[in-house]
Amino acid sequence: MATATAREPVERFRQLSDGDAEIQAHGKYFSCSYLLDMEKHSFLVRVHRGRIEELIVDPEPLTAYDFAIRATAETWQGFCRPTPPPMYHGIWAATFRRGMRLEGDLLVLMQNLRCLTRQLELLRETGPLG
Repeated sequence: MATATAREPVERFRQLSDGDAEIQAHGKYFSCSYLLDMEKHSFLVRVHRGRIEELIVDPEPLTAYDFAIRATAETWQGFCRPTPPPMYHGIWAATFRRGMRLEGDLLVLMQNLRCLTRQLELLRETGPLG
């Protein structure tokens, strides 16, 4: 269940994503589900045709998703800064730091990479969701 401190950034992230012109322009086929594991909390994001259909805070352990992006709280803090420091500026750079891991069906991640990248950039406005 979402805590009061987690609810506001989660709702802001949903609003920014659903209202983002770039995601909506490219998102016709952006349909997948992914897990953002931010150490203290995890977030299941279900996207259909470029819009967040569902965003679940701390989903049940057996909840299905296509892929996961897992990182330490420190990595997410750096990644979500308005101007991220070197090696925090994208998922590939953060993966090379070994603080972030990409797991699951990476083909789905790659098929949706442009929209997913833009969606994750919105975390720089909301900060880490948890």
